[in-house]
Amino acid sequence: MSPPRVLIVVNNPSFFLSHRLPIALAARDAGWDVHVATAPEPADAVDRIEEQTLQHHPIPLSRSGTQPLEELKTLRALYHLYRELRLDLLHHVTIKPVVYGGLVARVAGCPAVVSAISGLGYVFAGESLRHRALQAVATRLYRAALRHPKSRVIFQNAYDRRTLEDLGITDPARAVMIRGSGVRLDQFSISPEPEGTPVVLLPARMLRDKGVVEFAEAARALKSREIDARFVLAGDLDPGNPAALERDTLDNWVADGIVEWWGHCTDMPTTLKQCHLVVLPSFYGEGLPKALIEAAASGRAIVTTDHPGCRDAVADGDNGLLVPPRDSDALADAIHALLEDPERRRAMGHRGRERAEAEFSVDEVVRQHLEVYEALLNESRSQKVLSR
Repeated sequence: MSPPRVLIVVNNPSFFLSHRLPIALAARDAGWDVHVATAPEPADAVDRIEEQTLQHHPIPLSRSGTQPLEELKTLRALYHLYRELRLDLLHHVTIKPVVYGGLVARVAGCPAVVSAISGLGYVFAGESLRHRALQAVATRLYRAALRHPKSRVIFQNAYDRRTLEDLGITDPARAVMIRGSGVRLDQFSISPEPEGTPVVLLPARMLRDKGVVEFAEAARALKSREIDARFVLAGDLDPGNPAALERDTLDNWVADGIVEWWGHCTDMPTTLKQCHLVVLPSFYGEGLPKALIEAAASGRAIVTTDHPGCRDAVADGDNGLLVPPRDSDALADAIHALLEDPERRRAMGHRGRERAEAEFSVDEVVRQHLEVYEALLNESRSQKVLSR
């Protein structure tokens, strides 16, 4: 019997490498024939995927959905790829692959589908008329995409699961909770805080809905209080994203001495060792932010928002503090409190490491994914036997 074949579909090859590569490698080592489909750029990320002896298939996946002809090209490319590969299992990750891939999978006759809901994005996060209109459209699309008879839907937090179940989109019997993409506990290790001026780090893409503006406002407020600290942004620009900050804005903050901008950091374990406190004031529809579980594994206290996904990584007062979304004053007060109390901050960091060891290990995340793969494979094979 030939090995079972799985295709993992992700919008961005860099995201695949940072969030799903361990699952793909473990599946390959367990005897699966693993294929990966992503957008063709960035090319260096695609090269790194192929270096892992994983078979990569470029798909025209745009960041936006504003060009109907381009979206039709995506749907057509997915259909032809699914038919060509004769798959045993599909694994869709991130919103567009989940929706588009789920719609195509049923038409193409794919026997089993895993859909990973890594956050609901900004659509389900607002109450404006525009948000409600988008939610109505998204609800219909999700409902159609997630109704494959042999499927599992993986959630990273209880809010997302409850939201889709309450809307009648997902069947509770097919829902699985897996806590994020996991963290390598051997790579992200606890270390003493560095000597010198405290460093407050925001590790994220430079997006408004990651709370970058609120972070800068809090930094400005704390400097006006004469708090001695360095406020650092560690993340790249994301010009294709509608929530992206402009380079001029960041350059002005740096010129004014409000923040430092380190740009994209490829060595996050070392970057986290250089800081004293990690801050993520996100109001985006997060799943379970990888930056927060990496901070916890590194033994750093966290200040983040009381918002789905973020609050799933931090117990308020235990391994960090929670503040209301979009509230730069509350954010400044929470940062101030932990800068002024190093003993409390370090104790929170140690409890964060304990939580990471108990809940966020990548080994456990991989094990749970492979269990889902095997369960669906057995279901589809049993169905084939019964239908003969």
